[in-house]
Amino acid sequence: MALPDWIVTLVATASFCFFLYLCILHRRRGQALWRKLLSKLMARSEKPLFRIAYALYTKTALGYMYYKRQMRKAREQFPAGHSAARPTEMDGIKIIPIPVLSDNYSYLVIDTTSGVAAVVDPADPQTVQAVLEEEGVTLEAILCTHKHWDHSGGNKGLKRIHAACRVYGNAADNIPGLTHPLSHDDSVTVGRMHFKALFTPGHTVGHMIYLLDGQAVDAPSSLFSGDLVFLSGCGRMFEGTATTMLSSLDTVASLGDETLLWPGHEYAEDNLLFAAEVEPRNAAREEKSQWVLQQRSQKLCTVRMTYCRRYASVPRRPRRVIHAARHRGRRVYHLRTECVCVCVWQRSFSRLTVKSALQNSQ
Repeated sequence: MALPDWIVTLVATASFCFFLYLCILHRRRGQALWRKLLSKLMARSEKPLFRIAYALYTKTALGYMYYKRQMRKAREQFPAGHSAARPTEMDGIKIIPIPVLSDNYSYLVIDTTSGVAAVVDPADPQTVQAVLEEEGVTLEAILCTHKHWDHSGGNKGLKRIHAACRVYGNAADNIPGLTHPLSHDDSVTVGRMHFKALFTPGHTVGHMIYLLDGQAVDAPSSLFSGDLVFLSGCGRMFEGTATTMLSSLDTVASLGDETLLWPGHEYAEDNLLFAAEVEPRNAAREEKSQWVLQQRSQKLCTVRMTYCRRYASVPRRPRRVIHAARHRGRRVYHLRTECVCVCVWQRSFSRLTVKSALQNSQ
């Protein structure tokens, strides 16, 4: 039975006070206890306890504290970023992937003619600002896909440096520093660049993706997908039903086959390892796996894949996914009448959730 939101908020607030008390009195022990509990709860998004932990992360200062700590650790562990990324230039538009945190990507999108830029999901403001200064461009807009700190944590920091910068996103997500709320199909113009905002709830209630129109520069369009889709995978359903998530995925599926995909995380290797268990004889998946393994062995990023290639290597046959999961002793959850199977292979792929529609499966 789903818990009312007010109960979740109340318990989350009480839990926050308890953990804050632990951190003050026993700093090291308190942080270790929080990390252990968080990692355990994050693996089971259908459980009430997960909702409490998730509310702590998204609705209290404890989540921000956790994000700041992860950012400091990532800067120490990866001084030059977790991956080596190369910019892509297309007739006056330059897209620079910026590796941040442990596996996130921010994206600096520059109109080289006018010298203005937009940044997508600036999780680490210090790192993003360094790239802005290196490129010598003016930041005009922040395009935020959703509220999670690993995507929105740098909004206010960059806004303090660039006072005229506009912060875009969906109002339903309570995005930090939001100045310009967007709805589905709204447009954002930065220099000669035209972005279309697409409402894609499921991962969060107000998740949005941004499509950079390539026609104006005679180039493929670019999709900045946040945590909706990745190379051979999709995001988890934290705040939406399976039907809602599938509808959002259909929005992406309707885009052109040559659309370039710029996801929010470096999940390609894990996603393709998962796909190999489900469809070991998928030729497209095998070809992509070899390329990804080669890239990751050199710590090179795997972004900028055409959408058609990403989709070709995703396990998408519902019966095969179910059969493979059961054959390997995994738990399979059926979500009532939505005709959706959510396979959670916790032990081997604890971070990954795969959703497959069971349309016409009976």
